[in-house]
Amino acid sequence: MKEEVSRFLPLSPATLHILLSLAGEDRHGYGIMQEVARQSEGRYKLGPGTLYDNLQKLLDWRLVEDLGQRAGDQDPRRRYYRLAPMGRAVLSAEVARLDEVVREAKLRLQAAKPKPRRA
Repeated sequence: MKEEVSRFLPLSPATLHILLSLAGEDRHGYGIMQEVARQSEGRYKLGPGTLYDNLQKLLDWRLVEDLGQRAGDQDPRRRYYRLAPMGRAVLSAEVARLDEVVREAKLRLQAAKPKPRRA
């Protein structure tokens, strides 16, 4: 499974944010866009084209499941999406990869601190 997961890495920013937005609960497209904006404190925004192009790719890769319409939803066009088990594994692997990148960056930045000047 590790080899299967690693073929998806590294994730694009849009893909990472979409998977992350679905990690907590099922959402419809607009809900995904809102959650991405919330999680990134408005620094990353997905437009509809980017969202739905990426969702289609994630559906094709079986990282996300299309749940269709939800009973009682007022908007019949609204489709809900869920993070698939493989999507959760890929997201987890990407988070671990990013943790390593951040760890290495901190080490390098710490090692590169300028030495105090002598008077």
